Amino acid sequence: MSDTLITIIAIFLAAILMFIFPLLSVSERSDDISQLSVQTATTEFVDNARAVGKITMENYSDLVSTVSATGNTFDIEMELKVLDENVGKKSAWTQGIVIGENVYYSIYTSQIVEMLQQNGVYTMKEGDIFSTSLKNTNKTLSQTIRSVFYSISGSDIYSIAAQHSGVVTANGAY
Repeated sequence: MSDTLITIIAIFLAAILMFIFPLLSVSERSDDISQLSVQTATTEFVDNARAVGKITMENYSDLVSTVSATGNTFDIEMELKVLDENVGKKSAWTQGIVIGENVYYSIYTSQIVEMLQQNGVYTMKEGDIFSTSLKNTNKTLSQTIRSVFYSISGSDIYSIAAQHSGVVTANGAY
């Protein structure tokens, strides 16, 4: 009886070692590749928008299609902090320097996408701050396997994420 029980346990452990751990390793490698692809696409999207001074529908569609090619679904969040140079403050008009603080107001993803759908382009100006962040919304194979073995659960857990931001260096209106 004890030999049979030990044999069953040994077969079970061998199955785990031979099938589950290699599957976990391959699926984590797939997540790593997806992470690299998403980070690269996000960086290129933001840097292009900052350098040109505008977000185009074509560039946004390219970002969406590139990250969708990983086989995952993503929540894409964009934020544009628009520089509101309040000239009502004290200023040295002869030098063109505004004395005091510049104020930023934020424009978010829904507003940006709405403008892209209407006009095909969203223009920014020099000094604005543009940021984009992505995180996967689906549960990948490695997340599923890890949750079985490590009892990790919850909807806030994501394994693929990317973010990039920077100051706009060109006026898009010109």
